[in-house]
Amino acid sequence: MSKNLTKREEDYSRWYNELVVSADLAENSGVRGCMVIKPYGYAIWEKMQAELDRMFKETGHSNAYFPLFVPKSMFEAEEKNAEGFAKECAIVTHYRLKNDPDKPGKLMVDPNAKLEEELIVRPTSEAIIWSTYKNWVQSYRDLPLLINQWANVVRWEMRTRLFLRTAEFLWQEGHTAHATKVEAIEETERMMNVYADFVQNFMAIPVVKGIKTANERFAGADETYCIEALMQDGKALQAGTSHFLGQNFAKAFDVKFTNKEGKQEHVWGTSWGVSTRLMGALVMTHSDDKGLVLPPNLAPIQVVIVPIFKNHEQFDQIKLVVDDLVQSLKKLGVSVKFDVRDTLSPGFKFNEHELKGVPIRIAVGPKDIENGTFEIARRDTLTKEIVSKDGVVHYVSNLLEQIQNDLFNKALDYRNNHITEVNSFEEFKDVLENKAGFISAHWDGTSETEEKIKDLTKATIRCIPLDRKNEEGICIFSGGQSVGRVLFAKAY
Repeated sequence: MSKNLTKREEDYSRWYNELVVSADLAENSGVRGCMVIKPYGYAIWEKMQAELDRMFKETGHSNAYFPLFVPKSMFEAEEKNAEGFAKECAIVTHYRLKNDPDKPGKLMVDPNAKLEEELIVRPTSEAIIWSTYKNWVQSYRDLPLLINQWANVVRWEMRTRLFLRTAEFLWQEGHTAHATKVEAIEETERMMNVYADFVQNFMAIPVVKGIKTANERFAGADETYCIEALMQDGKALQAGTSHFLGQNFAKAFDVKFTNKEGKQEHVWGTSWGVSTRLMGALVMTHSDDKGLVLPPNLAPIQVVIVPIFKNHEQFDQIKLVVDDLVQSLKKLGVSVKFDVRDTLSPGFKFNEHELKGVPIRIAVGPKDIENGTFEIARRDTLTKEIVSKDGVVHYVSNLLEQIQNDLFNKALDYRNNHITEVNSFEEFKDVLENKAGFISAHWDGTSETEEKIKDLTKATIRCIPLDRKNEEGICIFSGGQSVGRVLFAKAY
């Protein structure tokens, strides 16, 4: 159980890998670089999916689905996008296998079944979607076109880690078309704010909103907005991106509309997405050396009740009381598990639910029945309280809200304590080595300086914060003029 987990301070990467597997979130599959998301992990993803889907629909978006395969010529139509993803593409060249005459019982690719045109397994869906939009948009009356799809994508990664970087992953991708540049930029910013709202209020992870530099921008976009989070080891993680595509894809796929004056114009586009990478962010932001710590809004089981008994008579008494409690909590929308497995000890159950991050554990034994009380344990602080039976439903409901808020505030305090302003490259390297976190520094705005800093330190500009002060300064590396600070960090 959790006692076997590597300590975070000993080896953070190993701790993460062990926790994802031991908490039954996911495991490596028989396909190199791909993962199996197990039922408990998928239940968390489903809660994320449901909340995001609700938020998308509230902002006027509809779900659709587009093909997994993209013809190579179609993929090449937007050159920057194609070049940006070229090294990660999986390609289908044939459509049939046949028996190998030289190796009985084995199959070989049928050389006569070569595709006329190679198909790319989508690393992202701009090409296939914009080629479809050409048929959907004729007039200004067809705009805005607000579409989202829930899908899988493939990016052929050489170094993989469960949830954080896998060859295949799950995500959603929004793709919208607009009549004006202003509307498209408003949409891009709106969806960045939706992501920030979700990650902060649902996942209890504080984020910095910002714009990516040209080097870090999505291939084919004019501007990339992002939300950046900080993990417990001081590394940053990109939690979501929203891209203003300008008219790049509209021109590549000839998506035009007739405006109110009767003139033909290219539409303006956006795309935006978050993925199962958020599962990795969730684990790394809140969890501890004993296992997962889940914010109540995301926990598949918010409350687990563990009976402590020696015989059937005691269990029957406990069950009568617990059944009422379960029904009362469910009426409030609380997800509850009454763990009645009789082949496992209470101690084993305590450890298991602690490892899996269940926010609240209630223990009930004969003495509790006699005294009219429950023992309530918090997963985040590992503290216990004895609570009266009469007030327990109200107490648990309030406690779930408090845990959600406390987790956010704890992560916020950590993040705020790990944003360090530096004014020289020596300071920069010292903080990177000894404290980590976000480093706020002046940068001269050139890609050359950005690349040199990355080559020397492995730190990248995570974003140009939207709320940064406009202040003149001197670039920490080149000594050139700067108009404001940006956030650097090592990142996942």
